[in-house]
Amino acid sequence: MLLVYLWAYNIKNAGVVDIFWAFNFSIIAVLLYFLADGWMQRKIIICCMVLIWSLRLGIYLLIRVGSHLDEEEGRYKKMREEWGASVNRKLFLFFQAQALSNIYLAIPFFLIAFNTKENISALEYTGVIVWAVGICGEAFSDAQLKRFKKNPANKGKVCNAGLWNYSRHPNYFFESVIWIGYFLVALNANYGWIGFLSPLTITLLLFRVTGIPLTEQQAIRSKGEAYKEYQRTTSMFVPWFKKSGVEN
Repeated sequence: MLLVYLWAYNIKNAGVVDIFWAFNFSIIAVLLYFLADGWMQRKIIICCMVLIWSLRLGIYLLIRVGSHLDEEEGRYKKMREEWGASVNRKLFLFFQAQALSNIYLAIPFFLIAFNTKENISALEYTGVIVWAVGICGEAFSDAQLKRFKKNPANKGKVCNAGLWNYSRHPNYFFESVIWIGYFLVALNANYGWIGFLSPLTITLLLFRVTGIPLTEQQAIRSKGEAYKEYQRTTSMFVPWFKKSGVEN
């Protein structure tokens, strides 16, 4: 992440941190596969789960952010404005915090990869199913948003296509579902309950820090009253029907 920061500093685009935050989990998965001494079948399952999620998200962000490296995304522009003269120092610390969060959030992966029990429990199978639902939901959400933005006729409009008609942030909702899946798989390990810290932290970050607050602030700045109406009629997080009296 130090190298990523130096690149971001050079191109004046802090948004690249998102790409490598996602890809860093692939590095952790590979290291766990070769270094952890848990039951091989379980180790293969968790490493594949992490790789699929990490590479899908990382490639999606690489395409999205990479398509406009010369123009920083709105939420990072806002951070630069708020941090003023100390922006470079704070961005450096922000990048290092992202690196630490990679390790902290990987707690369930470590618990699972070092689990030596030679059987897959019903709870672990349930966790894999929950994870799969989250992966599919997040992928569909991202694809629907990408397709909406790709249409020139939708420029400046609020995306309400597909899952976005039922949630203002379906991608974030399904991201939290993915981490709940990891936690359920970790529960079969010794001290597996500690894995709850990851979905809890992810959800808090989405609600309080880098997720929903910054995204909605930027959406209001760019779309104004149209987005405020979207906020009034559409569930913020959990996909749900429009408020009564409002047509879908």
